Amino acid sequence: MNEKSEAAMKNREYRLYKKLVEEHLTDFLPKVDDKSMSVYDAMEYSLLAGGKRLRPVLLLAACDFSGGDIMSALPYACAVEYIHTYSLIHDDLPAMDNDDLRRGKPTNHKVFGEATAILAGDGLLSSAFEAMCKDLLLYFDDQAKLKSRVRAMYEIAKGSGCKGMIAGQIADIEAEGKQCSKELLDYIHVNKTAALIMSAVKAGAHIGGAKKDKFDDLTVYAENIGLAFQVADDLLDIEGNESEIGKKVNSDTQNDKITYPGLYGVAESRQKLKELTYTATSALSPYFDNAAFFTDIAEELANRTT
Repeated sequence: MNEKSEAAMKNREYRLYKKLVEEHLTDFLPKVDDKSMSVYDAMEYSLLAGGKRLRPVLLLAACDFSGGDIMSALPYACAVEYIHTYSLIHDDLPAMDNDDLRRGKPTNHKVFGEATAILAGDGLLSSAFEAMCKDLLLYFDDQAKLKSRVRAMYEIAKGSGCKGMIAGQIADIEAEGKQCSKELLDYIHVNKTAALIMSAVKAGAHIGGAKKDKFDDLTVYAENIGLAFQVADDLLDIEGNESEIGKKVNSDTQNDKITYPGLYGVAESRQKLKELTYTATSALSPYFDNAAFFTDIAEELANRTT
């Protein structure tokens, strides 16, 4: 088997999960009145702009790995992507990162204006919880499944809230242009980036019915690939190709953002990326080939160019 065929085999499972998410991505959005269709159009614009769909894919994969039915996890997978997309819309605003491009397309506020972009982000966030709450109503006669889904929703709420993603975002803003310790840098990105990735994996594990040991191992995996994802992202910002990554390079430097290469240097950042990836894959090594999907994803994220 040549190298290209081997890579395609590794990605096949990812593509299947991603295809499932994209086929159902708008299914859980509320139907809106014609008088407010402009905000729906703005929500859909960013939601359907493409991307890796990493968080919903990991949620479905964790559910599958834990023995659950991935179709029953779809509302939560799509909810996580709604939340992730809302965060990108708001991150791109002039008051935040002031970006012009996202996934190779003009950012939401460049197309719809700042006010509509803010409301589109708000709409996606509320739609995520509407989708999950609506799903809960189906399980009032099955206490075990209901509890697992309440736990899943709690993980997603916590990971996207003021003790997760929002905490990382405000710490990131307040650290701009200032001296930053390694501890603060880790705090920013464990929350800003890794928290929602962790939430997705833990939510999927809850819905799948994972036992405690497997749940804990998946949590270690998710925390480390979440942080590794950010280190790789920081490296791409200074070494990446704008046409490949779909956004401007060197934007972190221009915005006085504290980054791993900025604090550690490129060589040490690459070493940290390797260590995080190794810790992530080691956490699932007791499952051997059953965890091959997660191992492949961790390695691909570490070596990504987009």
